[in-house]
Amino acid sequence: MIADSELILNADGSIYHLNLLPEDLASTIIFVGDPDRVGEVSKYFDRIDVKKGKREFITHTGVLGHKRISVISTGIGTDNIDIVFNEIDALVNIDFETRTLKEELTSLDIIRIGTSGSIQGDVKMGVILASEFAIGFDTLMQYYVKSYSAEELVIQEAIEKTFDTLSFTPYVGRASEKLLARIASDLPRGMTMTAPGFYGPQGRSVRSMNVYPDLIQRASSFDVGGRTITNLEMETAGIYALANMFGHHALSINAILASRVNDAFAANPKEIIDKAIRHVLERL
Repeated sequence: MIADSELILNADGSIYHLNLLPEDLASTIIFVGDPDRVGEVSKYFDRIDVKKGKREFITHTGVLGHKRISVISTGIGTDNIDIVFNEIDALVNIDFETRTLKEELTSLDIIRIGTSGSIQGDVKMGVILASEFAIGFDTLMQYYVKSYSAEELVIQEAIEKTFDTLSFTPYVGRASEKLLARIASDLPRGMTMTAPGFYGPQGRSVRSMNVYPDLIQRASSFDVGGRTITNLEMETAGIYALANMFGHHALSINAILASRVNDAFAANPKEIIDKAIRHVLERL
């Protein structure tokens, strides 16, 4: 039996942060970072049955065609991903009445639609890119016991050699093959770097001095087996690692809004994000 302090429920029986009951959640879930972007996705639904929220975590669950879909805003960063992932897994795989693991486990389909910056010259602004792999430069997975595939470990070893002055160990996650085939069959694929912040951790220096001043240069020159780091954002590696750990399917779709190598930002970010949203919904 899971203790009250480990699985916290609200007075109405909903899970603590997301404020959701098990029946509020669909088995296909779209993650967005910005709470305001939830409505930009759900406006395409044929109907919306659930609208709930707490803090930065807003959820709309509805139907598009014959497909039931939930859209959840995660906020920014893998610390929030840790909260959202553990709670959605509990919603489908823990019996809230007995506070025990269900005998039959549910595997969710989770698609992140997020914004990202390119660190390769051939990945142009406006491109919709699917993350085949993601490398976590945050410390989330230092707190979980998880096995990694041989392919993930090869990438991790190469990262440690390239970034040999890091004081922590990066981790690697892979996208779901099923979701790559369904949603990203005609999209460019890349390897995504997930950072724990927007400024220093992504090599930006507005009024600061960075410990790793050559972060972007090292990342853009990284190559393992012909794979390069294509883009930089703040959630994907945590999503992939936790999805694989829990037995869910996950895919990150990136709207490329910035070019770090050209020091440029897109003039039409809303249109690019909407293009990514419509692409995912059409494939679901």
